[in-house]
Amino acid sequence: MRHCINPCIQLLPDGTHKQQVGCQEGPHHSHQVCPTCKGENKILFRVDSKQMNLLAVLEVRTEGNENWGGFLRFKKGKRCSLVFGLIIMTLVMASYILSGAHQELLISSPFHYGSFPSNPSLMDSENPSDMKEYHHQPFVNNISYVKDYPSIKLIINSITARIEFTTRQLPDLQDLKRQELHMFSVIPNKFLPNSESPCWYEEFSGRNTTDPYLSNSYVLYSRRFRSTFDALRKAFWAHLSHMRGKHFRLRCLPRFYIIGQPKCGTTDLYDRLRLHPEVKFSAIKEPHWWTRKRFGIVRLRDGLRDRYPVEDYLDLFDLAAHQIHQGLQASSAKEQSKMNKIIIGEASASTMWDNNAWTFFYDNSTDGEPPFLTQDFIHAFQPDAKLIVMLRDPVERLYSDYLYFASSNKSADDFHEKVTEALQLFENCMLDYSLRACVYNNTLNNAMPVPWG
Repeated sequence: MRHCINPCIQLLPDGTHKQQVGCQEGPHHSHQVCPTCKGENKILFRVDSKQMNLLAVLEVRTEGNENWGGFLRFKKGKRCSLVFGLIIMTLVMASYILSGAHQELLISSPFHYGSFPSNPSLMDSENPSDMKEYHHQPFVNNISYVKDYPSIKLIINSITARIEFTTRQLPDLQDLKRQELHMFSVIPNKFLPNSESPCWYEEFSGRNTTDPYLSNSYVLYSRRFRSTFDALRKAFWAHLSHMRGKHFRLRCLPRFYIIGQPKCGTTDLYDRLRLHPEVKFSAIKEPHWWTRKRFGIVRLRDGLRDRYPVEDYLDLFDLAAHQIHQGLQASSAKEQSKMNKIIIGEASASTMWDNNAWTFFYDNSTDGEPPFLTQDFIHAFQPDAKLIVMLRDPVERLYSDYLYFASSNKSADDFHEKVTEALQLFENCMLDYSLRACVYNNTLNNAMPVPWG
């Protein structure tokens, strides 16, 4: 079936037009020769008594041969993509097999394969053959624990015998202030009473053309968040409070902190809480300001950069602060109540465990322990702050951490060897130092985080 448009159209001086010749509908039609076109396949217009050739022939064909040809070409491209994907998958699998020799590519935890017996009495057995008999189908690639189990048990017993929990002496507030003078000059010791989050007003000395985020280190070093700060710039001046010729901006700290070990579900909790209309988070999920950025650490292996001032950290909560300010300035009590219920959160998991920076900045350490911890400063500013701690089975967490952060050649044997090495390093540290000093030892932390790390 063929449909075509092959007319000659004449535009008359009065703005009307008429079609000279066109195709007829139906399976059988004959091409008529337009006297004006003189047999040529073109559309001829007469505008103001002048002829203008604009277009040749417009045809829409729905023939089966061309459709099947396009379909076959599409199928051919799809087949090529499938073959290419299979080749890539084969090369990846071959690289694991050749580089790992006899090791298999593991996906799930080796501890699900029965590598440790569930019977406590068998755990205490010194004879590895007893444990091998306990399993009906032992895995050849998961037997390193069998040969090393007696030595590992001795290491664990040695560490356990030396563990002594002592009360940590909290630093004095004046010592904290001397350590972080600028931070204490920016954050007040009292917050607005009618806000659920710790907020306060501070004077803004800039003009309406001033960029409040021009020197923010998060903007300078992280391109993916620049669009967020672009939106904040546009709305910044409208969210200032003006009084007696001065301008004031609302500053806020988090009301709660989501902390925990890596691979313990902090991101999942963060995503779920974000769905609540009264919960607002920082512009960045994990600012890592308390533990890293305020010391100038982006990656510890990259050395130290310029320290991120506390103002850069507070900028991350401006979006929530704008909404809280809107509620504080609202005329209706209903709107005030709605906005004042907003709770600000922050989800840097490292706030719980990362104290690696102390060796670079704190000289007055005692027996290898840092004199000040991140938690000391948070408690000094926010004694009522809420901490949501995410934990997980230590062994499962460690194996998940290994799969996520380790390089290639992942296997149960490799995982077991790294854990054994970490335990031996920790045991050697416990011979000379306290438990807390070994936990804060950067060398041990960089080797591999053990289950309690």
